Amino acid sequence: MRKTYPVLLMLIMLFLGSVQANDAYSLPPDGTPPSAPSGVALSIDSEDLDVPYVPTPENVVMKMLEMTNVCSEDTVYDLGCGDGRIVITAAEKMGAGGVGIDLDPERIRESNENARKARVTNRVRFLNQDLFKTDFSKASVVTLYLLPSVNLDLRPKLLRELKPGSRVVSHDFDMGEWEADQDAEVEGHSIYYWVIPANATGTWEWTMPSRTGDETFVLNVDQKFQKVGGVLSEGGSDLPIRDVVLSGNTLKFTADRIVNGRMVAVRYEGRINGDSIEGTAEAADGSVEKGAKWSARRSPGTETAIDGSGETARVSFGRREISPFSA
Repeated sequence: MRKTYPVLLMLIMLFLGSVQANDAYSLPPDGTPPSAPSGVALSIDSEDLDVPYVPTPENVVMKMLEMTNVCSEDTVYDLGCGDGRIVITAAEKMGAGGVGIDLDPERIRESNENARKARVTNRVRFLNQDLFKTDFSKASVVTLYLLPSVNLDLRPKLLRELKPGSRVVSHDFDMGEWEADQDAEVEGHSIYYWVIPANATGTWEWTMPSRTGDETFVLNVDQKFQKVGGVLSEGGSDLPIRDVVLSGNTLKFTADRIVNGRMVAVRYEGRINGDSIEGTAEAADGSVEKGAKWSARRSPGTETAIDGSGETARVSFGRREISPFSA
């Protein structure tokens, strides 16, 4: 994967006799530039600009694939594939399918050659194209090692196109206010992991049988990324939900309800599929029978964006568009 730093960039370009300052690049979070690695390569983009890249260490690659639990049923997309090592490793060691994407044709040629050497050309392919014009919907795992600003610009596209439950992992750079579900450190390298959440926002309504007849429930849900809160309304009472967990398309929450004249904690679990939720409920004291089914529908027009963003825009510095890149 490739990571760009201003000091490293200037050192290399001074050595080449071609210094060109570029304030668009940023230092790591601690402000300390890294030492120049051995084997730094130069790639030429569409406007013949020299861009250094740093390959991701193999132990970091393995940790990224382990955190996302990659298996033979997965399709791994590496956005900015560099020399192809992530999708090739996923294919070679986990039996996964893979797609690498990079704007630099030289990196694509290198990736294809590496796949041939690893004998995994039947499971991986590499595309020389723009990340922002690429369809990610077939990916179950997405790997990243990009500029922080590119991560943020990709974020709405990832949330919009990936299926709930898909996994995203990023080397060194996070997603801003979208908090990681997990993070790890490998010899000074940070790794961030997210599960794509379903959109649970809006007003949901369902009925469930009780001793006095069918009861109607209305659940109003607010959501920011994977963080969810809301209120369950029943018989004129508004009950804040608690212990809410949204993982992929599985939603779990507890509501303290009055059942048979006393307060009971009822645990709900449901699977979101578009504008419907199918699930079960139970109360620890048995007042709501274990496995009692509930089936909710979302009221039209109540769904809202979970990150508050609009359409993804290209990252642009002056007249040059910056291509996302990595490994």
